[in-house]
Amino acid sequence: MTPITSRGLQRQLSGWGGYPVAEAELHRPERLSALRSLVLGSNRLIARGLGRSYGDAAVVCRGATVLTERLDRFLEFDPETGVLECEAGVSIDALIHRFLPLGFFPSVVPGTKHVTVGGAIAADVHGKNHHCAGAFSRHVHSLRLLTASGEHLHCSREENADVFWATIGGMGLTGVITDARLQFARVESSSVCVDYERADNLDAALDLFHRDDHRYRFSVAWIDCLARGARLGRAVLMRGDFAGQEALDASRRRQPLRTAPAARIDVPFAAPRFVLGASVMKAFNAAYYHVHSSARHRKLVSYEAFFFPLDKIRNWNRLYGRSGFLQYQCVLPYAGGREALIRLLETVSASGAASFLAVLKRFGDGEAEQLLSFPRAGYTLALDLPNRGAEVFELLDRLDDVVLRNGGRVYLAKDARMRPEVFRAMYRELGSWLTIKERIDPEWRFASELAVRLGLVA
Repeated sequence: MTPITSRGLQRQLSGWGGYPVAEAELHRPERLSALRSLVLGSNRLIARGLGRSYGDAAVVCRGATVLTERLDRFLEFDPETGVLECEAGVSIDALIHRFLPLGFFPSVVPGTKHVTVGGAIAADVHGKNHHCAGAFSRHVHSLRLLTASGEHLHCSREENADVFWATIGGMGLTGVITDARLQFARVESSSVCVDYERADNLDAALDLFHRDDHRYRFSVAWIDCLARGARLGRAVLMRGDFAGQEALDASRRRQPLRTAPAARIDVPFAAPRFVLGASVMKAFNAAYYHVHSSARHRKLVSYEAFFFPLDKIRNWNRLYGRSGFLQYQCVLPYAGGREALIRLLETVSASGAASFLAVLKRFGDGEAEQLLSFPRAGYTLALDLPNRGAEVFELLDRLDDVVLRNGGRVYLAKDARMRPEVFRAMYRELGSWLTIKERIDPEWRFASELAVRLGLVA
């Protein structure tokens, strides 16, 4: 990257999906004092970690987009309790490489390890264990927030609790998270013992989830969203837990807590459109489904393969070509959720839209104080759709209608095109969040293109 001066670097910037693209002024402070000067001296500002939100949540035009990557120190760790205090620019990858060899793993991880602690809190990321462990925020003891006035505010469930809950899932719009205290989980190995089980359709997949999920710490399903008729929603369920040392073979026992090497495969340029076209995806889905036997089978895999399968390919988003892609993730309450999922899958299948990644999970209960945090008890479906212009936007509008009619919501960290009126209808706690936001940032200096698009900022 070109060196960033005090005036910032002008650059075309997007989220991980490559859409939309905005002209941004980048700043990269190396000290908290420089960050505070930026906050006090900017009319509009948003923090950006590693850029893995998919749309326009971590970029702002006519303002400062502040990279937090150099505010990444480990501050204090207690091996007795597994509590870490670190700066917000520390990545999940860095957490794993530093603490997994000591027998600790982050309590919740998203689908990529290239996310900062600050970004994980701002988006309140979730993982494959939400049904039993909740979202990332459940394991955050406290955080410190640099507000628009320059105040460094300590926030927790006991202190400045309203600001704490407005910041959890608040997409960086309450201030800049500077550091946090996190709870780690203890593990005996870096391997995951996974049961793979094929489900012939959506009903079978949901039955397996509800029957057996209480036995597993981690649970997720791959969905064939191009299947139709009696095969609609056919899936491969992948459920398991970290392996104890007794489950390891001799080679793994020699280094039970070894970490994974860096990605070795790179996508060097934007791929042609046909690479992830419908015909390719149909063949891939059929092959992936049939490679798994109908009976349950168990495998011991690395944490990298189970939690972060796409991270072994650097710049995998380039496979979608120059136009990028849109990820769509929604959550639907359990009541009526099956019927709503059927309507969503039928709509996608009928459109012929090809999703390279289609994932189904179950969410457990959230915490009552959460405002803009995405997870709610129910089913969550995530789709990656190539950006084919108007046709994909029309499809996503139809999906929004189904989700809204059934009491669901769309994940802000994945969104790049939701309409303001849909957002306000889905996020019914918005009024309470706005009251807190207006108190600590009355001039709306913390803003993003997402906030502008959703009508929160003029």
